Amino acid sequence: MTFSKILTDWYSVNKRQLPWRQTTNPYYIWLSEIILQQTQIKQGLPYYQDFVSVFPTVFDLANANEAEILKLWQGLGYYSRARNLHAAAKYVVEDLNGVFPTNYKDLLKLKGVGDYTASAIASICYNEVSAVVDGNVYRLLSRYFGIYTPINSSKGAKEFKALAQELIDKKDPATFNQAVMEFGAIQCKPKSPDCTVCPFNSSCYAYGKDVISELPVKIKAAKVSKKYFNFLVFLTPSQTTILEQRQGKGIWQNLYQFPLIESEKALTSKQLQQELEQFELLEGKTFEVSLYNKDEIVHKLSHQHLYTQFWIVEVDANLAGEIPVSEVEDFPVPILIGNFIEDFNF
Repeated sequence: MTFSKILTDWYSVNKRQLPWRQTTNPYYIWLSEIILQQTQIKQGLPYYQDFVSVFPTVFDLANANEAEILKLWQGLGYYSRARNLHAAAKYVVEDLNGVFPTNYKDLLKLKGVGDYTASAIASICYNEVSAVVDGNVYRLLSRYFGIYTPINSSKGAKEFKALAQELIDKKDPATFNQAVMEFGAIQCKPKSPDCTVCPFNSSCYAYGKDVISELPVKIKAAKVSKKYFNFLVFLTPSQTTILEQRQGKGIWQNLYQFPLIESEKALTSKQLQQELEQFELLEGKTFEVSLYNKDEIVHKLSHQHLYTQFWIVEVDANLAGEIPVSEVEDFPVPILIGNFIEDFNF
């Protein structure tokens, strides 16, 4: 029996029932694929359902404002995906009259769509023979065929894409692609897969050589940097506070946060007090500072760890640019800020 036949037979029995598997509408497939980038299904599913409910068509998504989209995306992370989602929807509506590209090459023109997503949409919606290669596929192929080429190298990307393209079922690429992704997700798992029930165990290189934990090979990423964030939660007598929109191309672009002081190490109350005495916003005002979180919060991103403290700054007068505390929850914020807002209960 061929590799693809074993795989699709397994899929027919073991696949999970998911809403985007009940349709070939490219809008829904695209939406699901973007949400599931860097995100597990159990986390992404409620977001998919919310987006489909709030934005049932690409026209609805294109016509929304960015803040509304970011708010709905809140907590999912990698916020550039949400901004790219909005930009791509506008392109489809304004340049393509609301009709999604119908082939791999043209799908790549959508912002935020790379090889994997274009292949998934092209195969599932249009039956194009274009193999998907994601983390699940890398893992399965590297283990089964005994490939030690690093998956995060340019050589590895080409090698695994070529192999997947060779293996794909030419008559039913949609089922093959969904099967290979599903197999990696629930059978050939990253850690402690149950190889005794795997339909490939009799011919799997990694299982036969007992090197499952060694594959796939990945070049070690650069050292994660540390940053120290001090968020200032201003509170005035008239129940107002300050939120600022992040600018630039860094993390959390266009999301809102409390005013921030970055420091080289964790600050004491005295050190923060000294920092605030230089704040133009507080000039001529009396204020008291207290640390809200007694234990430092470590928020881990892929390339940096944020050592975070929230400081409550009670001021005796109103502030420029203030908003009512009752409106804080209406703004799109990073999950780190969102968790504080929920816990503080303005």
